[in-house]
Amino acid sequence: MYFVGLDIWYWIMLAPALLLGLWAQMRVRSSFAEAEQVQAPISGAGAARHVLDSAGLQSVGIEPIEGFLSDHYDPTQKVLRLSPHVFQGYSMAAVGIAAHEAGHALQDAQRYAPLAIRNAAVPAANFGGGISMLLIFLGAMISPKLVIVGIVCYGAVVFFQLVNLPVEFDASRRAKQQLDALGIVPRQDQQYVNNVLNAAAWTYVAGTLQAVMTLLYFVLRFGGASSSNE
Repeated sequence: MYFVGLDIWYWIMLAPALLLGLWAQMRVRSSFAEAEQVQAPISGAGAARHVLDSAGLQSVGIEPIEGFLSDHYDPTQKVLRLSPHVFQGYSMAAVGIAAHEAGHALQDAQRYAPLAIRNAAVPAANFGGGISMLLIFLGAMISPKLVIVGIVCYGAVVFFQLVNLPVEFDASRRAKQQLDALGIVPRQDQQYVNNVLNAAAWTYVAGTLQAVMTLLYFVLRFGGASSSNE
């Protein structure tokens, strides 16, 4: 019987990604807390509405949602869902995050290719993430072929993460550009928005690195064994 979580090499390979993720989360919280202290002339919801309307996206809705930093754009419903601190907040943190989510709506409207690929990959990534560990676990006990199927399924998670990176970076770029062009954020306060969005970007980098290293571990740990049992 084999259990991945008990293998020390699994944690050694993932250590850099886990440490990067921890650092990124701490940076997000500290950057958000700092930017939340800087007053903005408009709420997060108002900033998002301004960005959307300026791009002719009056049909895209904005709704509040529970949770801390649970903000996201739903392409199926064409709606931005913003957490309470962002939806109601009159701070640079709220404005920056809301504009980032509005950036995803702009991508959707302009048929930004990486976003379309990412959205199409969501079902496969969700399925692969949910079943891959089970298949690898069962395969280690029953059949090497199940291990291969599990690794392939987890590959869908890695593919999603890799495609997600340019999508998130581009949304932040659009947010910064629109906040400046529309005069929503004064030049002297743009550093606070940049800090929040840059910190958030590192969480995506950490998530991608963790997925890639996990896949590499699976290939190195089980690939040879699977081949030898052919």
